[in-house]
Amino acid sequence: MRQDNVRESDDSLPEHSEDIRVGRELLEATKPYVEESAATSWWYVGSTFGLVFAALTAAGVIPWWPLRVVFSVLGALLMVRAFITFHDYLHGAILKDSRVAYWLFHTYGALTLTPTRSWRASHNYHHGHVGQISDASVGAFPLITARMWQDSTRWQRFTYRAQRNPLVVLLSYPIVFGLNITLIPLLKTPRKHIDSLIALFSHFGLIAVLWVLGGFGLVFYVILLPMTLAAAMGCYLFFAQHSFRRMQIASPEAWTFYRGAMESSSFMRMNRVMQWFTGNIGYHHIHHLNVRIPFYRLPEVMATIPELQSPLITTLAPRDIADCFRYALWDEEKQRMVTYREAGG
Repeated sequence: MRQDNVRESDDSLPEHSEDIRVGRELLEATKPYVEESAATSWWYVGSTFGLVFAALTAAGVIPWWPLRVVFSVLGALLMVRAFITFHDYLHGAILKDSRVAYWLFHTYGALTLTPTRSWRASHNYHHGHVGQISDASVGAFPLITARMWQDSTRWQRFTYRAQRNPLVVLLSYPIVFGLNITLIPLLKTPRKHIDSLIALFSHFGLIAVLWVLGGFGLVFYVILLPMTLAAAMGCYLFFAQHSFRRMQIASPEAWTFYRGAMESSSFMRMNRVMQWFTGNIGYHHIHHLNVRIPFYRLPEVMATIPELQSPLITTLAPRDIADCFRYALWDEEKQRMVTYREAGG
């Protein structure tokens, strides 16, 4: 199933109010911005992948280890940006008719343990269910209510806290990408996930080749360190933009696609450097409202549509990062996110 099949409209969306566009009408207002410039897309994609290759090559060949660390970290930041272009391609937002892009992004997905079939399935589910209560972690981290927490067994509480633990984010390279996205889908339905098998062979084959060429040091600076950092950064961005202190959760009866985008997805305020490295993914409320908008047009959309200029905000400040992990339950009575301690039980 192509990622561009994600719903872009919903019959249950609220209708037009007198002064402020919401729901379907706000979605319609974003549609002019889905228009893509192929030349612009290729410039961003080509320059990003070229810089990734250059940074990781420098990390591999430079003899002085402090500089190798610098280029390895730079490579990790650039890999986050490269992943956003991969993510946009699978949404059908950029280069969707290009065969060159098809092979480029499928190769990238294989080498970075992100096989396209399982990624599309889980990410499609995420977009269709963001802002909904669920104890399952299909395409997202689980989120339950304070009452569900109080009624949970010790084992259920342990597994819930474990899935939302910062260590899962820090170790997302092996846990999220290696296990959840690649290995588990392959073990469950091998025939449907041949690309997961290809990803495992590609990723570990590359590690083996680099080990033969330069030993552990080459593998560490070119693969292990940048993949660990890039996966952790990407995973945290995904986690934080749907699990932050000020987010709102609608009841199943009141939930709409529009509310999931505007109330359960954040705008992550960053400086311009981090905004560039993260491919504007901080404009997440707009992305969830319309997945077809190319990442490089998201700031333009926010600047021109007033209804999108007062989003729920989070940042990369230490306090906000801590709050994203602390506020882990939705309290239906208080109508806000609460900590485990506040939930009691």
